[in-house]
Amino acid sequence: MPNCHSCRAEIVVIGRVGRRDTCDACGADVHCCRNCKHHDPFAQNQCREPGTETVRDRDAANFCDFFELGGARAAEDDPAAAAKARLEALFRK
Repeated sequence: MPNCHSCRAEIVVIGRVGRRDTCDACGADVHCCRNCKHHDPFAQNQCREPGTETVRDRDAANFCDFFELGGARAAEDDPAAAAKARLEALFRK
């Protein structure tokens, strides 16, 4: 299951993702660059698909024809999130 880019909750979609679909847990837009499997912050225009239009707000809904749900990784798969969690655990007691 894909995860929301904002809260990391699982996104359940039946059929296609619509432009106005939102995450049930936090209300973030689902049809956005950060939830797309083609999103890559290190690629030109932050997208692995050539010829895409520039999107200013990658967290907001857009009309991209190349959108495919599956970009945001679960927190346990995200090395930065895992490192942050380990660091925070050092200071909890």
